[in-house]
Formats: sequence, C-alpha cells, structure tokens
Amino acid sequence: MGRVVVDVMPKPEILDPQGKAVAGALPRLGFTGFTSVRQGKRFELEVDGDVTPEVLAAAREAAERVLSNPIIEDVVSVVDAASLDTVASA
Repeated sequence: MGRVVVDVMPKPEILDPQGKAVAGALPRLGFTGFTSVRQGKRFELEVDGDVTPEVLAAAREAAERVLSNPIIEDVVSVVDAASLDTVASA
C-alpha cells in the first residue's frame, strides 16, 4: 500500500493570520531567530499498490480541484511518502 503526501500553502499575497499568530508566539516561548511563519495544510492519501507517476498525476489533479482553493492557495508539493520517510530517517 502506498501513500502520497500533498502540501498546500496560502498564496504569498494572501494574509495568513494563523501564521502571524504563531510567529508572534515563538519568541515569547523562547524560540528566537524565526522571522515569519506561513501555515498550510498537509494531506496524506493512501493508495492500493505502489505510487506510480500516474498515481502522482491523479493526486495532483485532486489537489488542484478538491484539496485546495486555487484562488487563495497553491499546491506546493505532491510526493510519494516513501521519499519523505527516507529523508526523515537520514
């Protein structure tokens, strides 16, 4: 069974009040050096079988048509979760 990860972020010109609130809270909690925060959405789509280029293309289409609002959001990545697991364990 495969898994596809889709990340959606607000377009740069769209205000991000949640990100602004987090950015304001970080220094108060002792986390310094961060100048801004943008908050987005992550979707994990499980698929039967392997993640193929066709599965990634279908996931991108779903992301653009259903998982995001194209007026205010960009689909920034659609990847095989196995590639993220490899990076995370390195």
